[in-house]
Amino acid sequence: MKPPDGYKLASSNQVCKLQRSLYGLKQASRQWNHELTSKLQSFGFIQSAHNPCLFTYHTTGKFLVLLVYVDDVLLTGTSLELINQVKTFLHTLFTIKDLGQARYFLGLELVRSTSGLYVHQRKYVLDLLTIFGLTMAKPAATPLPRDCKFNDVDSPLFIEVDRYRRLIGRLLYLGFTRPDITYATQQLSQFVQAPTEQHWTGALHVLRYLKGTPSQGLFFPVQMDLSVVGYCDSDWAACPISRKSLTGYCVFMGSSLISWKTKKQATVSKSSAEAEYRSLSSTVCELLWISYILKDLAIPTSLPIPLWCDNQAAIHLSANPVFHERTKHLEIDCHLVRHQFKYGFVLPKYISTRL
Repeated sequence: MKPPDGYKLASSNQVCKLQRSLYGLKQASRQWNHELTSKLQSFGFIQSAHNPCLFTYHTTGKFLVLLVYVDDVLLTGTSLELINQVKTFLHTLFTIKDLGQARYFLGLELVRSTSGLYVHQRKYVLDLLTIFGLTMAKPAATPLPRDCKFNDVDSPLFIEVDRYRRLIGRLLYLGFTRPDITYATQQLSQFVQAPTEQHWTGALHVLRYLKGTPSQGLFFPVQMDLSVVGYCDSDWAACPISRKSLTGYCVFMGSSLISWKTKKQATVSKSSAEAEYRSLSSTVCELLWISYILKDLAIPTSLPIPLWCDNQAAIHLSANPVFHERTKHLEIDCHLVRHQFKYGFVLPKYISTRL
């Protein structure tokens, strides 16, 4: 062990005695990431500037994609021979364990067929039901009861705060393949600091909904259209406590859902048009990031990307901000929508709420 930088008391013939394993040091994770990244780059992989966990390898007629999560690696590509070369290269450096074709990765279950790839978290859901004692519970039809509005004053405090936080954390992780619980999880996660009995009941309702749909997930067909389409919406002044609006969006590639989010907006919107415009801005940011990732994966993006919104005022503002009194208080970053519209990256379109 070399003496750390800045320690000048050690002479040239002295060494350091390691008191703890490397895994116990704060620098261990960073050093491991640096080591793995440098070795992959020496092989010829290029690290994505937009997702540091993504590495791509380009050569004549061959293309590899490698995804890293700490010390777990997913590897795919167009050449089985080249994939085996990468495995051999990594094994000589780190002594890896080859688990073959991916079927289970970080709680995600991957099921392949001739028609496509199905990703779900059935085992994760069943384990969740077992942990919280709801294996025999009656399933619920919806993630939350109808017209459910949470607040922090109408119910006594829930005593087991840690248990509530663990459940919300698991529901957040489950959102990787369950966009149908995104809104419910967002609502419940606002109260992890001081949950009430009402919030705990709502969280158990989400579990009872999962009890009836444990195998639901995402399907990616083999033959699919690679065009990207975005949808966005907002719930104006939805929060009864702060009166902030909610942003919701989803992004499709062909018929497959690839990105979604429900999030409370940072500021209070004075009108529904402003709330919708902020929702457009968040969606444009996501579309920009997705376009960068697709570029790293050598997938062309057809421009402009259709961006559907159910508020015509917000669409008009993105094309021509003529209502100065109504728009001058908007944050500058919200005008990202108008800039990207002018550059031809997105094309805002109207979609009726009734559809």
